[in-house]
Amino acid sequence: MFGVSGKTTVITGAAQGIGREFALAFAKEGSKIVVTDINGEKAERVAKEIKDAGGEAFAHRLDITDLPAAEAMAKKTKETFGSFDILINSAAIFSTIKMKPFYEMSIEEYRQVIDVNMTGTLIACKAAAPYMMEQKWGRVINLTSCSFFEGRGGYVHYVSSKAGVIGITRAVARELGGFNVTSNAIAPGATVTEVPRETVNEEWKKKVMANRCVQRTQVPEDLVGIALFMASEEAAFMTGQTVVVDGGMIFLP
Repeated sequence: MFGVSGKTTVITGAAQGIGREFALAFAKEGSKIVVTDINGEKAERVAKEIKDAGGEAFAHRLDITDLPAAEAMAKKTKETFGSFDILINSAAIFSTIKMKPFYEMSIEEYRQVIDVNMTGTLIACKAAAPYMMEQKWGRVINLTSCSFFEGRGGYVHYVSSKAGVIGITRAVARELGGFNVTSNAIAPGATVTEVPRETVNEEWKKKVMANRCVQRTQVPEDLVGIALFMASEEAAFMTGQTVVVDGGMIFLP
């Protein structure tokens, strides 16, 4: 239906949460999946899920802040599956973040989140670009966040990193458009996954839902449709865009 069958999709941060959901969904549509994550054991489990269901996948432990490691992963992807078609940048630090005002946050905390969430996104794009440029086809899909549009307090490092992801998305779109490579971003709202977070409780869920047009909990499956569309040929003329998927809490002008 979405035209990703036979394509090779690399997903960072795919061992759990939203990344895992993308891996399973794209595999179900016939895509060959590279499950990358800093947690190699969990990545192996996701790859096994895909293979047990009849799909093609391999796991690759990856620290997304390490450019040579990312380039080695991209090379292995091409050697194993013959192409590097779709990149989904889902790896990020979020669930372990401790909320605090920016004036109490250490620069070390700030730099760590920026390094993974923003620089890691650029590193993955750098690793993928030569293969997409050579084959003159590619899709880059980056995960940003509605927190950027909200200017959410207590998360200045996370909000800054996701603002940077939007900038990277637009710059990559400009620079790779001539190679028939598109670059778009998805901005999820607060999404409940299996990953525990101290701030998530029933009171928090009710408060978030009250501000949505669609008043229910957002789950990773809510992001699958837009990701598949962005990866498809139907989205060939869409690039440099950020699409908000949050049940109608943030309205962009």
